[in-house]
Amino acid sequence: MAKSSKNIIDEARASIKAIDIDEARRMLDQPGTVLIDVRESDEWRQGHIPQAVGIPRGFLELRIEEKVSDHKAPIILQCASGTRSLLAARALKELGYENLYNLTGGFNAWKDRGLPWVADRAFTQDEITRYSRHFVIPEVGEKGQAKLLDSKVLILGAGALGSPTSLYLAAAGVGTIGLVDFDVVDLSNLQRQIIHTTDRVGIPKTESAQKQINALNPGVKVNRHDVRLSSENVMGIIAGYDVVVNCGDNFPTRYLINDACVLAGKPLVDGAIFRFEGNATVFYPAAGGPCYRCLYPEPAPPDMAPSCAEAGVLGALPGLIGSIEALEAIKLLLGAGKPLIGKMVYFDTLSSDYVRVLKIRRNPDCPVCSDHPTQTGLIDYEAFCGLAPAANGAEHAAAAAGR
Repeated sequence: MAKSSKNIIDEARASIKAIDIDEARRMLDQPGTVLIDVRESDEWRQGHIPQAVGIPRGFLELRIEEKVSDHKAPIILQCASGTRSLLAARALKELGYENLYNLTGGFNAWKDRGLPWVADRAFTQDEITRYSRHFVIPEVGEKGQAKLLDSKVLILGAGALGSPTSLYLAAAGVGTIGLVDFDVVDLSNLQRQIIHTTDRVGIPKTESAQKQINALNPGVKVNRHDVRLSSENVMGIIAGYDVVVNCGDNFPTRYLINDACVLAGKPLVDGAIFRFEGNATVFYPAAGGPCYRCLYPEPAPPDMAPSCAEAGVLGALPGLIGSIEALEAIKLLLGAGKPLIGKMVYFDTLSSDYVRVLKIRRNPDCPVCSDHPTQTGLIDYEAFCGLAPAANGAEHAAAAAGR
């Protein structure tokens, strides 16, 4: 004989302990107790109990292990009034969870008591649709998407690496993207710099990139910095950003932005490409990792560091490295997973086994990021890299760099 919904609910009530708000609050004060809100996303968005973990009822069996792996942990189930959470608790019991409780009255009773509750960011309907694939990822969700929308990322270079990096960050919903580049679009760029188009040849790269970013996602604010980065302006430019991504292609800028980020305590996502090879890493001494100077204490001689025009680069390679840079920036913004701090992913795409992960150790004697740095400010990086005489003498630049 088929059971009615009343029969099912009565059976659930007989097997699941109901608790009132006062008892729930006492339990939540104890370590290890988990409160699961099984309401739908739109209900959660309108308000929820601060300690609650949101898992819509339809996904509960699929996601509960991600949130509560211990089947003996005390779990309080809660919905709007107490019925859906009762049936959810019954389902978890069938999965082997042992200490299950149903909150009588649910969120409505909690709210009516005048107890604390919070409401997440109010997304527009366009945002709900646009970022729907992020919302269902546990490591992102609505809370993570709100973080991205409130985040600011600075990208140095709107060229080969800057193209995929900026486009993927914009697509992900990073709210503010800063672009630093003083160059204009050239026909020779289009073989690899996919953010630009033929009809934009001759216009500033930041302007071209802004057009493409906002065509992809009109909600992203783009700050254009049409300047050559220098020791005089770098600290002011990076000040307002959460993460800096280096997509540049010259050594003076690499050393400059590294030292500036160390001084400012900001994470620096770094990428490099050369013909068929590329690498990406995260330099973040404030989180215990190395900086660029730990890996390359001194620059290579100018004649040993050919430019892209001189050495060439496979057009598809920047898409690979730039995408990794965007991914690492997103991980840093979300606080999700393990960023490439102290590790470098290296690609030799001509090889059939072309991916390696290399460890990078922090140099205890690094002139910039060690506990006792010998360089405490910014220097003349053109002179440091042997590309120009130092303004106040090469000897001064060398001494300041700790050489």
